[in-house]
Amino acid sequence: MFNTSYASREEMAAITARMLLEIKAVHFRSDEPYIFTSGLASPVYIDCRKLISYPRIRATLMDFAVSTLVRDVGYEAFDAVAGGETAGIPFAAWIAERMQLPMQYVRKKPKGFGRDARIEGDIRDGQRILLVEDLTTDGGSKLSFAEAIREAGAQVDHTLVVFYYDIFKQTPQNLDKAGLQLHYLATWWDVLAASRLAGHFSDETHDAVESFLNDPVAWSAANGGNYQPKS
Repeated sequence: MFNTSYASREEMAAITARMLLEIKAVHFRSDEPYIFTSGLASPVYIDCRKLISYPRIRATLMDFAVSTLVRDVGYEAFDAVAGGETAGIPFAAWIAERMQLPMQYVRKKPKGFGRDARIEGDIRDGQRILLVEDLTTDGGSKLSFAEAIREAGAQVDHTLVVFYYDIFKQTPQNLDKAGLQLHYLATWWDVLAASRLAGHFSDETHDAVESFLNDPVAWSAANGGNYQPKS
């Protein structure tokens, strides 16, 4: 069903990084850091939603996603694919189509009327569901979406994202404790390497990004951030 002659993990990561840079989904800004809702000051920002406007790139990345799942989990490991509201929905749809699986999507909160449901689509007891989002930083939204899926009686052990920040060492452990294995295509380290190679930004900017990636909390505190981690 799937073409198993896929690229290596390293090749997929490098190609993904180059694609994100090509469509300007990546932003490096060390002189005027971005401030996240957590209060973290960051010289990096990524907008994976831009991928929906580039059909050739998104098709390649979704092929990479399916190859990653086949390699890391197996051919028949899932019964359905669920997208997290809202950015995860298109990616879940494309992956479900490639894997010939049903799809659902999970709301951030119950809609407040009618069935008051958090999950839209046909979900069944014991169904093995792959949770899909565009990216993850600390994994917080994955835990909420997984809880909703489990409350509906289904099983969710794996979550896939296009982009993983890979700046908080505890993220994989927190997901693992919650019974979720994280799969992804590229990280900020991959993007930084590709950007340095192609000279997308100045050496000074690249150095600032590397400093942030090595210690995001300290970099944030030194650059006007007031990071408040979720409890």
